[in-house]
Amino acid sequence: MSAPAFQDFERRHQRLAILQLLAEDAGYAHNDAVLQAGLAALGHAVSADALRGQLAWLAEQDLVTVQQVGELQVARLTRRGADAAAGRADVPGVARPGPGA
Repeated sequence: MSAPAFQDFERRHQRLAILQLLAEDAGYAHNDAVLQAGLAALGHAVSADALRGQLAWLAEQDLVTVQQVGELQVARLTRRGADAAAGRADVPGVARPGPGA
């Protein structure tokens, strides 16, 4: 796999992981610091800037909403984002979860 192809693969899986982290929260929301720690725990060590780029992309696709709260950004899952996180919707640019995930 070439470097650009791997980077695309990695971005798609990071986006799925973000959506799944949000789906697991009772309020379907987390701030970017919590998401960054959650991604790291899942093996996706990303910078704060890279995470904010992913959140902006997810917001453009109507998978999350993002609100600035002080220095933090709070991402909240949308209905479309919940469908993508659960594998009920196929969104180009977001990996699909495996069976039983």
